[in-house]
Amino acid sequence: MAELMTISKISDGLRGEVAIPGDKSISHRSVMLSGLGSTPVRITNFLHAQDCLSTVACLRALGAKIEFQSETELTVTGNGFHGLREPGTIIDAGNSGTTLRLMMGLLSAQPFFSAFTGDASLHRRPMGRVAKPLSQMGAQIYGREGNTKLPLAVVPVEGGLKGISYQSPVASAQVKSALLLAGMYADGPTTVTEPFVSRDHTERMLAAFGVPVERAGTAVTINPVKAEDYKAPEAIEVPGDISSAAYWLAAGAILPGSKLLLRNVGINETRTGILEVLQNMGAKLELRNERVSGGEAAADICVEAGPLHGTTFGAEIMPRLIDEIPIIAVAALLAEGDTVITGAGELRVKETDRLAAIEQEFNKLAPGAVEASEDGLVIHGGRTLKKARCFTYDDHRIAMSLAILGAAGEGVELENPGCVNISYPAFYGELERLRKA
Repeated sequence: MAELMTISKISDGLRGEVAIPGDKSISHRSVMLSGLGSTPVRITNFLHAQDCLSTVACLRALGAKIEFQSETELTVTGNGFHGLREPGTIIDAGNSGTTLRLMMGLLSAQPFFSAFTGDASLHRRPMGRVAKPLSQMGAQIYGREGNTKLPLAVVPVEGGLKGISYQSPVASAQVKSALLLAGMYADGPTTVTEPFVSRDHTERMLAAFGVPVERAGTAVTINPVKAEDYKAPEAIEVPGDISSAAYWLAAGAILPGSKLLLRNVGINETRTGILEVLQNMGAKLELRNERVSGGEAAADICVEAGPLHGTTFGAEIMPRLIDEIPIIAVAALLAEGDTVITGAGELRVKETDRLAAIEQEFNKLAPGAVEASEDGLVIHGGRTLKKARCFTYDDHRIAMSLAILGAAGEGVELENPGCVNISYPAFYGELERLRKA
């Protein structure tokens, strides 16, 4: 029997402060890169959620020592740049595409065998976009459906990997990061060129470990790394995840009477598309206390409710807000006029087909308001919302977006709401706290 949760209508808005949980992308990378060092790295504001814990389990299986001081603080000590060890069993990446794709890059360069599995959702997701360029570097990766689906095995390469110049057909931080991680161990420079610049957390963190990455337009190049040049920092502070902040940004903008202050939000320019789109829709946003920590920009963001209008955006901005499309669609439903989104075909191969899920489930709450195309959405704003029972597809971003949409209307019943544990375990508790503040 499906687990059910009822989110009731919020009539008086949301008020208060929210401490945004650590950035998921940066939490993953901080553990991976720290696991290649030889000295302890203290990581603070780590995202203690299922996806990031999958990365922790993976690095432990490869011989890194990882100790938690609290849920959000841990110390990672590796065995050196060439110190990863052959795992004693199959590595389980859980639901985490980031864990799997980045580790495919890193382990392609290691002198031992490794194998991966994951949950049912991850078994459906395409890994060919990473396996193909890695195979051009000489990597040997084997799996289902032409070596593109889990389970996957990575076999050591005699003579090691070779550096390549790769023209990526998609702007994907996961593809880029996998090749950069593999490129550290290659025999020459590795260059990745994207159609648009994707999020650059890997490049920034590599610099913190003494590994320079050269940038030229939409291309990045990494040179082979000498073990003695790889220097782990003593500490990494993870900024708050703008993808998690996005739910409160939208809720604060659309729920009448709302005023929220979101603390410590990462505002890396490759991630701030959500801010630009909401501002284009007329949202009242104010950045305060802007700062830089560990190469990553952060700020506190104040959002107030006000009237919104529809907007149009496409492929050029998509790498900077791809994970925020579901909650942007919620804001669009509460705006006046139409919102047209194109260039979002990547959403068809996320935890679920998010374009189909948005059309199917949002239309239960706002009948006829959402039309999905092959690579986008047309959202007719200003429709009357009704209460309905909706399916989350075990997708954390669909679940949280439906919760905000239901709260803005007449309520919603969510099937399998627990999937938010993938990225934001405290989400429902925060929603209740802010409605009562």
